[in-house]
Parts: sequence; C-alpha cells; structure tokens
Amino acid sequence: MPITADLTIRETATLSGVPRAMIEKAVEGRVLRPIAGPARFRGAPMRYLPLRAVAYFHALKAAGLTDLPLRHKRSIWKRMTRLEPMKLRTIEFTPGAMLDLERLAADSLRDAERYRKARDLYIATDADILGGTPVIAGTRITVHAVLGRLRDGDTVDDLMHDYPDVPREAFEAAELYARAHPLRGRPSGKPWRKPA
Repeated sequence: MPITADLTIRETATLSGVPRAMIEKAVEGRVLRPIAGPARFRGAPMRYLPLRAVAYFHALKAAGLTDLPLRHKRSIWKRMTRLEPMKLRTIEFTPGAMLDLERLAADSLRDAERYRKARDLYIATDADILGGTPVIAGTRITVHAVLGRLRDGDTVDDLMHDYPDVPREAFEAAELYARAHPLRGRPSGKPWRKPA
C-alpha cells in the first residue's frame, strides 16, 4: 500500500502533541523515513511524513511508551504501514505486547486528516500578496495574524464575526499552520491587534 507524504515534521509534532525532537529522533533512528519534497509554500525543500505518523506518535505518548527500544518502535511503525490508510486497530508489536491504536489515536488521525484537507483548501501563498506569506486563500489575512489574535484573547467566533465570508475551518487550519510554522526573526509589533 503506497504511503503518501502529507505533513511536515513540524505539523506532525503539533498535531500529535509530542516535541519535534522526538520525531527527529525517530527519523534519525530510522523508525520513520520522511520523503523529501518541495516546500508547499515557500522556502527550502521540506521533509514530509504520512498522516498515520500523527497516530503513531500520539499513541506512543498516550500509552506512555515513548521510551520503548528502537526495535519495538520500528515494529509498531512497520505494522501501522500495513494497515489501510485511515484504519487503526490493535496490533501486537512484540510477543504478548499489544497496542490499541484505535482507542489511543483514532481521534488524532481524524484531526490530522481534517487539518490536511483544510490546509490544502484554505492556506495559500502568492508572491504578489504580502511577499508570499501564508494567508487564508482569497484574503490578505496571514496565518500568523490569526494565531496572534487567538493568543491575544480573541476566539474563532470573533474572527468569524470580523470576516463573515471566511469559514471556521480556514481559521482553525491557519491557527494550527502558524503554530507549526512559527515566524522567524525578530517580531515587529502585533499587526493583528485592532486599533484602539
């Protein structure tokens, strides 16, 4: 069954709730093998992982198994890659040791799929719009402005009130994308703040 590369390592970490270092360590230990590809928006080539990587890391964290030996982590991942793309079940990763992926990680896998679809539909870049900064498609609302407003106390409902033509999923995808891909460099004020 072919594996598709859907999420950056940063997106995988954000969606699974584990530190990026844990994912980098799994890549370094050859538990998972990312697929190199062009940046979806701008920048240097990126490394991508399949959606099921979110379920893998989320399940390890939820089960308290983040310190398993590499051979067991590889065994879990190998068995997961044999499952249908959006189906999880209980697997035996070593004799007598079971991991109930459905119970531990089905929600995280569905959330990752929902995010991927919304990101691909609503997040865009255009060199002619704010120099290629990721924005909500069809607008000049940057993903980082959405995150800034939410961190400053606004809610998604507030954003929807201010921008009634933008669907909730677009704001949710923008917020998660911005958390996964923070701005680099020195901050310059808070452009998301409403004027007094």
